[in-house]
Amino acid sequence: MMNTMSKKKLDRLLGKFDDVNILVVGDLMLDRFVWGSVNRISPEAPVPVVEVTSESDVPGGAANVVNNIRSLGGRAYVCGIIGKDTIGEILLQKLNHEKIDLGGVIVDPHRTTTLKTRIIAHSQQMVRVDKESTAEIPRKEIERIISYVESIVHNLGAIIIEDYGKGLVTQRLVAGLVRLSREHDTILAVDPKRGNIINYRGITLMTPNRAEALWLAGEGKRNTATLEEVGERLLRRLACRAVLITLGEQGMCLFQRSRKLLSIPTTAREVYDVSGAGDTVISTFTLALAAGASMAAAAVISNYAAGVVVGKVGTATANQKEIVEAMFP
Repeated sequence: MMNTMSKKKLDRLLGKFDDVNILVVGDLMLDRFVWGSVNRISPEAPVPVVEVTSESDVPGGAANVVNNIRSLGGRAYVCGIIGKDTIGEILLQKLNHEKIDLGGVIVDPHRTTTLKTRIIAHSQQMVRVDKESTAEIPRKEIERIISYVESIVHNLGAIIIEDYGKGLVTQRLVAGLVRLSREHDTILAVDPKRGNIINYRGITLMTPNRAEALWLAGEGKRNTATLEEVGERLLRRLACRAVLITLGEQGMCLFQRSRKLLSIPTTAREVYDVSGAGDTVISTFTLALAAGASMAAAAVISNYAAGVVVGKVGTATANQKEIVEAMFP
């Protein structure tokens, strides 16, 4: 599906983003990028020697979803857990913005704040080093999060669950969020993690990639079902309004109840880095829906936003101006 939205209609929709409040619940992390160049091979082992020219830190994981919402003009509330450490402090500093409410962030002295360090040379990722805690968070912390959400849910246009498999997203947490979203008629969107067995029945929408969709549909290694069968199966299992499956260079497929499959081709002109593209999709899709867009229009806009982001190196975000320019070059 190509863009059929007028620029005037797009501008009107984007103008509503400022009035939308979205809560992001998920695994918070810091993405560290070490930038450099390679001119020789190490004499110690057959590996390239990266001569470092600079380093940069950006919010990652669920924190990248928060940053995407802020970059697009929306206001973000965030729930997550970090360690009482230097990396956690840096992450909070990066998120310290007037459009980001950090009241739902829990600091646990017994955990390590997730840090992903990527070494980049000549626009290519050479290696990634992860430092993290993945133990399931205690029940009392889950209850703290649910209580916090209960206190702000009346202000929210949507809730996003962003699962990176670091221990925050549990069945108890999801059940609490499903209950609150239904009681307050609030959009509940999920970006799932393959391997984390959670019953998401009752959510509003989900944005899995192809591998996650196949796993959630019970295909495993068989992979005998068509993509259309997988999408329809997920709609039934989740009892949700929509499933948006991201397909990398092949674009996206939007499945809705009682509607035909909508195929959306990729809009990316150049792909430098796919890091965080899924974060951009769910943040843009959910923000557009909460602002009043149809499922189809929200999916198309999120596709253009993802096309902007993959054209940048590193964990990146898109803004309204970039989306408009991508849709109306």
